[in-house]
Amino acid sequence: MNTKTNLEAVTENELPIQNNIKSLWEKLMKAKVGVLPLPLYIVLAAIILTASIYNTLPADMIGGFAVIMILGILLGDLGQRIPILKEIGGPAILALLVPSILVFLNVINTSSMEAVTTLMKTSNFLYFYISCLVVGSILGMNRKVLIQGFTRMFVPLIVGTVLAVVAGMLVGLLFGYDLQHTFFYIVVPIIGGGIGEGILPLSIAYSSILGGSAESFVSQMIPAAVIGNIFAVVSAGLMMRLGEKKKHLSGNGKLVKSEDGNEVPEEKEKVIDFSLMGAGLLIACTFFIVGTLGQKFIGVPGPVIMILFATLIKCLKVMPHKMEDGAHNLYKFISTSLTWPLMVGLGMLYIPLEDVVKIVTPAYIIVCASVVFVMILSGYFVGKLMKMYPVDAAIVTGCHSGLGGTGDVAILSASKRMALMPFAQVATRIGGVSTVILASLLLKLLS
Repeated sequence: MNTKTNLEAVTENELPIQNNIKSLWEKLMKAKVGVLPLPLYIVLAAIILTASIYNTLPADMIGGFAVIMILGILLGDLGQRIPILKEIGGPAILALLVPSILVFLNVINTSSMEAVTTLMKTSNFLYFYISCLVVGSILGMNRKVLIQGFTRMFVPLIVGTVLAVVAGMLVGLLFGYDLQHTFFYIVVPIIGGGIGEGILPLSIAYSSILGGSAESFVSQMIPAAVIGNIFAVVSAGLMMRLGEKKKHLSGNGKLVKSEDGNEVPEEKEKVIDFSLMGAGLLIACTFFIVGTLGQKFIGVPGPVIMILFATLIKCLKVMPHKMEDGAHNLYKFISTSLTWPLMVGLGMLYIPLEDVVKIVTPAYIIVCASVVFVMILSGYFVGKLMKMYPVDAAIVTGCHSGLGGTGDVAILSASKRMALMPFAQVATRIGGVSTVILASLLLKLLS
């Protein structure tokens, strides 16, 4: 009779343990946070956290990208998993609000804040992102659809703005707000084009007309802009759900149908050439520089000039097709990889909850909501009359009630329609500049 040695017995006893460990490891590797396996995500997060605690996190683009990407991947993934929230733009909402709350509670340390500030403000990552999206989406767009979109979008934008102003003032009056206060301190900040392009110029204008410091006016206007942006993001998510349920109402990122009313055929996906993406990066940066150069000489905001220049190049067919492909492939990479991280940076630096908490009341929130909802609903119905896709027209019109470029990113990402960025930018920039000018002139007349 054969007897097993002690070594063989021990080996056989270890096999089930090894198999269990292997099975557990395989399960952990299949669990993912975004695109990263869970164990790898934990290791990367631990390294970044440790570096920030011991103040060795680089206070530059490297450290900034590390912080916003590790948070953006997690919050974007959670937003796509949480029931109900995922149906109304959960990833965008979490990526904007959670970092803002963490900053408000002083949870994020100085090292991380410095790195993100350098990336977002010194390196101007937001405008880099917008440039890549605007130029890439325009150059990759169907030429006829592009022309039709720009010519038709101004009607729902103008109608929506007028109706939103009227609705906001009437609701404000219903809750006891003075009409003038409602208009200048709630409605105008929501549709003014964001903080940098809207509220800051408005605060300077208000200060010069009424006296007092510009900073005092900023703190009065920022809450309306932030709350309006949140409602716009949620509304965009709801519009996306409507488009999914009633597909004939949605262009899935296309604003108009072809002239005969038929769908524009989808272009076949091209093989990605990474060297062409490099060319696309150069083109996007150069188009942005064209905008800043034009702003110096003609006074029109740089982003608007960039959009018009890219549209002109596309319409004249002067850009080689391969270069258009390169810019479009870059747009797809940037939009799929860096959207949630970007919004983490925006939430940390541009959504000041401290200012919001000071002013907010239920009535104040309702007034803000009425402005945004009327803007989006009017865009929906007017867009339908203009033979546009009503869901997409509503989303673009709603971008006028967002936080400028910040709001455009959040609203379009919540509705999964980053291809609408050129139209959203026009709605935000032109609508915002017009609002700032008209509000300043009106305040001067009334003072």
